[in-house]
Amino acid sequence: RCAAPCTGAISLPDYAALVDQAEDFLRGRSRAVMTRLSDEMQAASDDLEFERAARLRDRIRALSAVSQETLVNPESLEEADVFALHSDGGQACVQVFFFRAGQNWGNRAYFPRIDRSDEDPAILAAFIGQFYDDRPIPKLILVSCEPDDRDLLAEAFSLKSGRRVEIRRPERGEKRSLVDEALTNAREALGRRLAEGSAQSRLLAGVAESFGLDAPPERIEVYDNSHIMGTHAVGGMIVAGPDGFQKAQYRKFNIRSADLTPGDDYGMMREVLRRRFGRLVREGGSGETTVRPDLVLIDGGAGQLAAALEVLTELGVDDIPVVGVAKGPDRDAGLERFFLPDKPPFMLEPKSPVLYFLQRLRDEAHRYAIGSHRARRAADMKRNPLDEIDGIGPARKRALLHAFGSAAGVARASADDLEKVEGVSRPLAERIFAAFHKER
Repeated sequence: RCAAPCTGAISLPDYAALVDQAEDFLRGRSRAVMTRLSDEMQAASDDLEFERAARLRDRIRALSAVSQETLVNPESLEEADVFALHSDGGQACVQVFFFRAGQNWGNRAYFPRIDRSDEDPAILAAFIGQFYDDRPIPKLILVSCEPDDRDLLAEAFSLKSGRRVEIRRPERGEKRSLVDEALTNAREALGRRLAEGSAQSRLLAGVAESFGLDAPPERIEVYDNSHIMGTHAVGGMIVAGPDGFQKAQYRKFNIRSADLTPGDDYGMMREVLRRRFGRLVREGGSGETTVRPDLVLIDGGAGQLAAALEVLTELGVDDIPVVGVAKGPDRDAGLERFFLPDKPPFMLEPKSPVLYFLQRLRDEAHRYAIGSHRARRAADMKRNPLDEIDGIGPARKRALLHAFGSAAGVARASADDLEKVEGVSRPLAERIFAAFHKER
């Protein structure tokens, strides 16, 4: 936590000492830091500064808990990454441990897409080969199984990093224990993922039953709009399926139609769906961005559903199930009503797992649309007013900002002062002056 030197809560020398301690700790010199703190604690106690001594005691305990030497903080490992692969049921998990400065800097589980016919050495080779595309490569890479083309990978990594890199599958000792620990983590992480996938399958089957679908949907697309009084309007599309949210396939749509009445939610939804499914029709569903969904959820009631069906019918893709999800009174979760074509609206049981799942989908679509709207609004707020004036390109813009310091400085300048800037003619100076003073 920050000791707040900017407000004078700590002196600059004392703050510098904290920075030095942090640096020592991150470089692996945790014992020296704790020894120094222990000496300070004893001195504070001798001076009867018991509160300060207690704070130092708590800090020593915390540092000791973080840096304690256990199985995952080995003495013999200065810098290495540990990769352990476990595959089952056509899925795989690669658990990676990171060691730097003799300390465990954390671990993370990855779930690469594989084919059921892929063997573990090929999976691990492909994963490690891509893993270091944008990461620094350590001197030692420990693996649970020997990857295909191990020597070729090691040579490529050595060339890239400018030093010798070794890929090794340890057979015994402390390093083998580390790999076994990572392998246990990989096995448990994949087990949890497979269990979650089974639960996800049951939820998708429940969705199919609730909406009368022929089969559980593999791809659900959810749409929502966001704007403030019609300005900076954005439509958002999220995608979900058996593997959960597919965030790489999310899409935002900046509302572009000049014919829309500000705040026309139905018109916005028509534009979003026309652009999304118009592209699907043109490209025939080839590619991830144009694949056909099995179910479309629209944030809204009967009106939004009618607008969506109108567009899909117009485009000739009226065989895709569409459901409107209307918020309950006062936007209460659990009181949502669902609208299907040619059927009366209905509600699901308040404690139904399927209802919770659909709420999560709708909330994720709302979050994504709101975030996209805020990003667009922030970008517009940051846009320089000079960008809107004809005749000002990057060079003249740079010259004006250099001369007057900012766009506000340009706005305060007279036409005569503007004309003195290199590249600004008298007509352009008058045009710039008029652009900033037209309201006056």
